[in-house]
Amino acid sequence: MMDETTPTTPPAARPQPTRRQFFGTAFRTGAALAMPSIIPASALGRDGATAPSERIVLGAIGIGNRGTSDLRWMMGQKDVQFVAICDIRKSRREAVKKMADTKYGNSDCAMHRDMREFLATRSDLDAVLIATGDRWHALASILAMRAGKDVYTEKPSCMTIAEGQAVVETARRYGRVYQTGTQRLSVANFVFCIEMAKSGRLGNVHTAYAHIAPWNAAIMSHEWKEAQPEPSKDEVDWDAWLGPCPWRPYNKSYVKGGWRNQYDFHTSCIGEWGSHTFAQAQAGLNALDTSPVAYGYVDNNSGDGMVTTFANGTRMILSRGKKYWRGSCGMRFDGSEGWLATADGYSKPDASSPALLADFSKVVRDYTARTRHPTDHVRDFLDCVKSRRLTVANPEVMHNSMATVHAANICMWLKRDVTYDPVKAEFPGDPEANSYRSRAMREPWII
Repeated sequence: MMDETTPTTPPAARPQPTRRQFFGTAFRTGAALAMPSIIPASALGRDGATAPSERIVLGAIGIGNRGTSDLRWMMGQKDVQFVAICDIRKSRREAVKKMADTKYGNSDCAMHRDMREFLATRSDLDAVLIATGDRWHALASILAMRAGKDVYTEKPSCMTIAEGQAVVETARRYGRVYQTGTQRLSVANFVFCIEMAKSGRLGNVHTAYAHIAPWNAAIMSHEWKEAQPEPSKDEVDWDAWLGPCPWRPYNKSYVKGGWRNQYDFHTSCIGEWGSHTFAQAQAGLNALDTSPVAYGYVDNNSGDGMVTTFANGTRMILSRGKKYWRGSCGMRFDGSEGWLATADGYSKPDASSPALLADFSKVVRDYTARTRHPTDHVRDFLDCVKSRRLTVANPEVMHNSMATVHAANICMWLKRDVTYDPVKAEFPGDPEANSYRSRAMREPWII
């Protein structure tokens, strides 16, 4: 039996068919005649079960707290079969295996440590869930798509503008379905506000407000934590944990979430929530295919109050705290005929007039009927895996909203206004700003 923790080189032979392909071929060619005459109803998709040919075979990479929530969400779907976990931490591999085996009542969930081996050998996987730290989201997505997997990845989905471009190019080249975890694009309250703004029901929408995280700062630390004895590779594969980032000595606090607010690993307080809220705001401004062109520096440590301006003159303002909403990841649209705002925990949005909420259910129903995107972000991904349609948070949506995150960060790091060209994905005539468009990647963890 192959050691699942040892990197291997994929054989040159033709890859084995997926479970879905096997069943389809077997029944078409009559091979099913060789199967036992008594077949469980669940194997045929009866009694409410999903037939094997329609199941999405899922694996996962880097499953911590947030990833566990995502994975439970996915395993709750009848057409998903989760079969394998890849994580550089032994404790997480074992915890996810236990969760999956308990769910399915067996001991089948496989454990892998090395991502390269995992992607090269698991030809049975249709899709992977990626919920690593920020530093790995783009590279892991690219490697998975190159290996023929569809991808659902947590946010923030790229560390630089160049990484975002690479995700877009890879998904296009390999024909993969990709969804980034900006799940509020699929939540009814947020969908309603976006649709009302886009449809003109608020009049001329001139300003959107987007929530940034109330902890940490835009200016992040470059300091190393104190070196500690490195654990065995099986316990924590430190080299793989660092991935494309510059080498640092091991410190257990990094692995337990202490990578946040560290320049090498994080996208700042702006990226922490802006990776959600900028996409939400840009959706309502009909600007998911672009990014703001002007970013005004604000003299604070977070970017609170930064005004970003699109080419057509509409504005998106970064806001920390609860000036415009009551919960987390809030957004607001101001138009000539009124305003709407929402955040997590709302039953219905706040509005300048109750009349604006009168068609709440109809607006949401019309959205789902017109776009065929459900108000369930995971379901949208799974449906698109089957149909091969674009997801609501597809690579272009991710890249354009994350470019806004990175440009806002660069504005804060340089402590001056910057101008960005979203078509060329660069800062015209500004070599200092352009130097932040990409980062050196440590071999062998390169795009």
